[in-house]
Amino acid sequence: MAEARVLVVDDEINQGRSLAIGLKLEGFDVETAIDATAALRTLEGEGGRGCDVAILDLMLPGMNGIELAREIGRRWPATRVVLTSAYHLSERQLLRADCGVVGFVPKPYRLDELVAFLRSKLSKTPDSCRRLLSGEPFEHVTHRTRAGIR
Repeated sequence: MAEARVLVVDDEINQGRSLAIGLKLEGFDVETAIDATAALRTLEGEGGRGCDVAILDLMLPGMNGIELAREIGRRWPATRVVLTSAYHLSERQLLRADCGVVGFVPKPYRLDELVAFLRSKLSKTPDSCRRLLSGEPFEHVTHRTRAGIR
């Protein structure tokens, strides 16, 4: 049986596929989508049960990752949402966006760090993990820049 149901939403098809393959090898049940419309259609499937975790690229065509995070939070409040992007977002920016995400993972990321981060979020109740926008055990990654880790 799969560890958790994960939806990966990234308009960069190869990047989304690579992440999906890595997560599947780690025991997750993974679906992919290339935009918000496909993501919502996937979440509505199978009786509309949603997923345990949605990993959303920030820069999506049409509805962006923050807008999609808000919609997922409204319709599937138990789903933990993680944003990812090559652009850095601070914890303060995430709080201001008020989109209910449990974390931000800058690209590029290491699969083992992302898996550890997801497992830490899955082990908490949705309410308690929503208060942890950065930090354990992924704090150093939230400060990664294109030049390296600061």
